[in-house]
Amino acid sequence: MAESSPDAMAAFRLSLADAEVDPLANRTDRALSTIKRGILTNRLRPGQQLVEADIAEVLGMSKTPVREALKTLVGTGLVAFSRFKGAIVRELDADEAAAIYDLRLLLEPEAARRAVTAGFDPGPAGVALDRAVAAGEAGDNAGMSLANREFHRHLYAGCGNALLVDTLDGLKDQTALVSVSGWRTAGGWRTEADEHRGILDAAERGDADAVATALRAHIAEFVERVMPHLTGAAEPADGDTAAG
Repeated sequence: MAESSPDAMAAFRLSLADAEVDPLANRTDRALSTIKRGILTNRLRPGQQLVEADIAEVLGMSKTPVREALKTLVGTGLVAFSRFKGAIVRELDADEAAAIYDLRLLLEPEAARRAVTAGFDPGPAGVALDRAVAAGEAGDNAGMSLANREFHRHLYAGCGNALLVDTLDGLKDQTALVSVSGWRTAGGWRTEADEHRGILDAAERGDADAVATALRAHIAEFVERVMPHLTGAAEPADGDTAAG
């Protein structure tokens, strides 16, 4: 039987410890939340094996809900099945990563523009940005990655098109699969925070077109800074995910 590495087991325990799981959630949802959090924070790295028995042991449940959670994550593009390893965190090559960001460039600025036009509440995005900055200052890269993801979601969540929101949620999740070497030297979290602040300032003014323009430039510049450093075998520090 395949066994997870000690690092993988530690990642599951960390994700369980700081996960915000609904206490009334069923076991499948609990397993899904824990595994997904591990992937989004880059504690579970692309190519890492996800052994049902070991995950079930850490979570204190049977393998069945874990198996169902992994199937769901396959559907969202975060997990893949390998002929020899079974379930693994999906690995993206440079072309796949570029395609994800290309689609974000097409969809996310327009979604944010619509959200601001519809009447944008900057409060939640501002809270997420403050949390990201605080996490960056503290060296909590996992927390920063999650806060940045929330910031982006708050920008487009009110666009008025549920399918568009779901699509962008999936694309944003998959950016966590982009392993980047030299992430800090490619701009780092302070550059990202400054760009996020500029986008939020435009949203607070109610300038929808400026938000779309700034967000498009932010994503494009992130791609330009980071993609040259993209390697399939990169081993970034904990939480150093592509969060642009």
